[in-house]
Amino acid sequence: MKRPYFYLFIILVLLILTAGVTAYILKDERVVIEQYNSIDRPARIHPDYSGTVIPPNLAPLNFLVKEKGSYYCAKISSKQGEPIEVFSRSPKIAIPCKSWSKLISGNMGAELYFDIFVKKTNGRWERFQNITNKIANEKIDAFLIYRRMHPTHYRINGKVGIYQRNIENFKESLVLDNGYYHLGCLNCHAFCQNHSSKMLIGIRSKRYGSSALLLEDGAVNKIGAKFTYTSWHPSGRLAAFSINNVAQLFHTAKNQVREAVDVDSALAYYLVDSKKVKTSAKIAQKNRLETHPAWSADGRYLYFCSAPISQLDIDNTSDNRYSRVKYNLMRISYDIAGDKWGEPETVLSARNTKMTALLPRLSFDGRWLLLCMSDSGCFPAFRQSSDLYLMDLKAAETTGQYNYRRLEINSDQCESWHSWSSNSRWIVFSSKRRDGVFTRLYIAYIDKDGIVYKPILLPQKDPLFYDSCLQTYNTPEFVAEPVKVRAETLARAIRGSRRINIDMPISMATPTTAVPAGYNEVWEQRE
Repeated sequence: MKRPYFYLFIILVLLILTAGVTAYILKDERVVIEQYNSIDRPARIHPDYSGTVIPPNLAPLNFLVKEKGSYYCAKISSKQGEPIEVFSRSPKIAIPCKSWSKLISGNMGAELYFDIFVKKTNGRWERFQNITNKIANEKIDAFLIYRRMHPTHYRINGKVGIYQRNIENFKESLVLDNGYYHLGCLNCHAFCQNHSSKMLIGIRSKRYGSSALLLEDGAVNKIGAKFTYTSWHPSGRLAAFSINNVAQLFHTAKNQVREAVDVDSALAYYLVDSKKVKTSAKIAQKNRLETHPAWSADGRYLYFCSAPISQLDIDNTSDNRYSRVKYNLMRISYDIAGDKWGEPETVLSARNTKMTALLPRLSFDGRWLLLCMSDSGCFPAFRQSSDLYLMDLKAAETTGQYNYRRLEINSDQCESWHSWSSNSRWIVFSSKRRDGVFTRLYIAYIDKDGIVYKPILLPQKDPLFYDSCLQTYNTPEFVAEPVKVRAETLARAIRGSRRINIDMPISMATPTTAVPAGYNEVWEQRE
């Protein structure tokens, strides 16, 4: 070995040994914090993971300590098991995944404590009051499927993608994005009983047309029909969907600059075995707008939202009559054996509530109905007034009255796009509560009595991730396992000529409505 290289080798060895000794010293320092000043309040952390209920299989709640200091320590403990100690020269606390998973899964039903220490610049440690959470007894479905996009995708050639996240860790993967088929849109993904083996995805493309992708046990087929909001019957034999003609308006002097207007809509349903689309005059009335279908847990009722077409006068925008449209919450019985519909009945009347009812979603145990209610309109994500409301369907069977209550977890910003876990103990929803612009996903625990606990921002590996993320998250759906079909396989089905040709029983439910020039469907992109 030449002399210069020999000396370089020696220097590198010394540096490695020095680093090892330093790490050992720091480790010794980390073990014992003998003296500290007690602070009579909990430490401020970001995101605010405190005072709530967490799933026993959720990814680590990494956070930022919002207290000034030169060194930080977080001790995480519960009733049983070895506590986790995290030391950091940065205020970011990154919790080891394996240790975290072992601790919370081994303490279901117990409390979880965060003890936070901060070393000040004068060398003294401060210990804050512990932050306490509770670990639920019930797990959460391991995967979330959601759509991610830029808020202004409707005005730029932006990517819109459906992604899946393993919420037991931080792994996210792509299901499909519109880059595979020359932009356009994809939305309204729906799963049967929270299983990815049976899935529908709505596709909108100027180049390849509108269609729906049907995934069944690894096979992919393209249905030649436009599906919008979709709900699977629990049997998996049919799926109800809405047909919507949506116009998008833009304001120049409002906090919310966009407005989505349902110019025309109706409900239909796709029969999987016969590959047919059918409808009924009872769910596609020519004088009404019908949208947002959702099956009951037993499949005996289809819930949906309905408004009279007479409320809509999209040509007369001077008095904003379009913003006065309010939807009733309806339901109709269905006999799957005979393929017969009952009579529509009103569950919540907009005349009584003075609000519009949207996006009903029913828990899998048949007990609860979760929905959005806002001042008006058909698209809650664009309404700051949109809040989450809960109805007890079991109590309604006894009393004959559908009572509803506004959940305490609402904020002063928009809440929308919610769904249930398969055990009916967790909900996920999107909210603009952080900044009023970007929707983020929140998870909340609901107990057997319908009490909903403080929501948890979907954790990320970097606790500052959302501070710089310029994409919105919406339409979250729980699934027990990931979508296993590759994005390219889905894309080939979109681009290919093979499809299930069906005869649509209706083109639209209502008479043709003139749409003013310049109004575009929400999904359209400039290409």
